[in-house]
Amino acid sequence: MIKFFYINSRKADIMKKLLSASIMCADLLNLENAINNLKTAGIDYLHIDIMDGAFVPNITLGFDLINAIKKVTDMPLDIHLMVNEPGRFVEQMKLDENDIVCVHYESEVHIHRTLELIKNKGYKAGLAINPQTPVESVKNLTDYFDMLLVMTVSPGFAGQKIFKGAERKVTEARELLKKWGYGDTLIEVDGNISLENGRKMSRCGADIYVLGTSSLFLKDKSLEEAAKAFKEYLE
Repeated sequence: MIKFFYINSRKADIMKKLLSASIMCADLLNLENAINNLKTAGIDYLHIDIMDGAFVPNITLGFDLINAIKKVTDMPLDIHLMVNEPGRFVEQMKLDENDIVCVHYESEVHIHRTLELIKNKGYKAGLAINPQTPVESVKNLTDYFDMLLVMTVSPGFAGQKIFKGAERKVTEARELLKKWGYGDTLIEVDGNISLENGRKMSRCGADIYVLGTSSLFLKDKSLEEAAKAFKEYLE
């Protein structure tokens, strides 16, 4: 099983790039088979979007599905909670130390309490920021999260165009984390991560790439072919 902290330093800024497949884009009626195919394709994480219809204007997957997925695969989960007051839901998930639970900075007033709860459960804590949220906002929370998710679209729907300031924001996130003494913190990008956008985000310092219909779940390529093409294009 892939360990989250796969490298201990950023010597020469050489990092392995990790792929997180958006389950929302998979064949939900044949999900176990899709998960097995994703593992064969060399995907590192299963990205699971949870939306409540309030924090974002959409409703998607639920916690029972997360627990069911844990029973059929040993792939680490990358759970993205796009919900109000996410702390209410942490106890509903039966995860392990390699799984990431990512919550939004904007989702509740005392977000550090939820991040602390996630870490106390033994999971990896992720903190997501929307396009309009300055990176500087998370400065006093760096002790509480293991990964920073920079949204490259407004959360809630697939198929959006990447926002124009995405490259600048990911670059800023990498530079500020280094400045604050947290240069090993992983940065994830989510939203229209096509081959071209993925390469741009890689050059800006991103580590984990959430892949959906713009790069992985394609009509003209198998999952294995698409994943291989994406990794090669980053280099």
